[in-house]
Amino acid sequence: MSFTPRGRHLIAGDWVASEQTFANLPIEGEGSHFAEGTSQDIDLAVQAAEQAFWQYSATTRAERAAFLNRIADEIEARADDITSIGVLETGLPAARLQGERGRTTGQIRLFAKVIEDGSYLDRRHDEALPDRAPLPRPDIRLMQRPVGPVGVFGASNFPLAFSTAGGDTASALAAGCPVVVKGHPAHPGTAEIIAEAIQAAIESCGMPSGVFSLVQGSTKEVGAALVQHPLIKAVGFTGSLGAGRALFDLCAARPEPIPFFGELGSVNPMFLLPNALKNRGVEIGKGWAASLTMGTGQFCTNPGISVAIEGPDADAYLEAATAALAEVGEQVMLTPGIASAFSAGQERVAATSGVREILKTSCSTRGASPYLYATSGENWLANEVLGEEVFGPLGMLVTVKDFAEMEAVAKSFEGQLTATLHMDDADGDQAKALLPVLERKAGRVLANGFPTGVEVSDAMVHGGPYPASTNFGATSVGTMAIRRFLRPVSYQNIPESVLPSDLL
Repeated sequence: MSFTPRGRHLIAGDWVASEQTFANLPIEGEGSHFAEGTSQDIDLAVQAAEQAFWQYSATTRAERAAFLNRIADEIEARADDITSIGVLETGLPAARLQGERGRTTGQIRLFAKVIEDGSYLDRRHDEALPDRAPLPRPDIRLMQRPVGPVGVFGASNFPLAFSTAGGDTASALAAGCPVVVKGHPAHPGTAEIIAEAIQAAIESCGMPSGVFSLVQGSTKEVGAALVQHPLIKAVGFTGSLGAGRALFDLCAARPEPIPFFGELGSVNPMFLLPNALKNRGVEIGKGWAASLTMGTGQFCTNPGISVAIEGPDADAYLEAATAALAEVGEQVMLTPGIASAFSAGQERVAATSGVREILKTSCSTRGASPYLYATSGENWLANEVLGEEVFGPLGMLVTVKDFAEMEAVAKSFEGQLTATLHMDDADGDQAKALLPVLERKAGRVLANGFPTGVEVSDAMVHGGPYPASTNFGATSVGTMAIRRFLRPVSYQNIPESVLPSDLL
């Protein structure tokens, strides 16, 4: 690896040190030290972002598209070094990081196309009606405009696609908003090399230096300083419910409350309808095991819960899943802290009354192996704790007495990112009955598949009712994500010589 981390923040084009440092936790070898962010570092970065906003928000869509494409180019130019340091810091396989890098640059280029197209502006025009009675109508035009500097938090489980240059940053920059990223302490070196790529694009495209900054940090204080800074106008976050809710509350308690777009995870239930369970239960069970253990279960779309009507078909499904999971060895988790939280979550589930242990394994300090449990629908409905996410390869089968109890279990779920129907044609009536429940509970409802893997596209929603996310009207994946960082402005009787060029 030719990249050696500086261990500094990137603030408005300058690599800035701090008195205090923290170390990353590589899977092997000694850790590197990185500057520990302070409220002063955040203030410098946000002040620079505010200054840059006036110039950056006035750039043409073509200029911003060229800037985004250049960021993607600069990331690809560092491909091997990004993979090397990403593997070292996270323990993720090289192939996974290579794929995630492609997703990252792909979504950056997608947002370049979005702004070139211009439809995201949602332009509307009510022409003047001077002769209308009893009152004339003025000329009114509407267009979306950027909100201002945006704070973004890097995610632990996606060091590229949901972090420094991930979807939040890409959509905010596309909207015309400067970005201040609070890097995740699990992969600060990965964050730094991506920041280096963005800085190279800033210099190449002549963008204002404050359009992007990266402040590293391992403390809650630096994150709190970012969301509470009076010049930050919106925040993008992917992470745990506890951390996300704390930051959401800080945003709401500000003298000027701001939107907090937090994606907080879920258990992503799957409902196996009778004919699908009978005809394809073994196949679905194997697929569930593969999805459950993908990436060591460290996906926010991990399908942790299956629901099926009790009987021999459900038993065969469980046996197939158990056999497949038993073949999966221990995998490295992203951090020792995440591994510890997984172990604690597994113990909480195992200690819950009425839960049967189907597959028990053991975990090392930074490793995880799959666990599988089963319980009844009645017991599920009596124990709210079973609906809490366990971040890692843990699954539970909920067996219900009949379809009526399956509907009751479906209605018991809190907000989810996804909900899945496994169905055959003969299950159509029951699927149609469940769909209104599931669409109220989740941002994405799918049939005969597994929710791990989120397509970056126009029609994708990656969000959902709380606690899946803090804003049910938004998505953090897909082209609609740009709407989070825009607000509508009406222009009444403004002469064309004064109007923004995008309205002409």
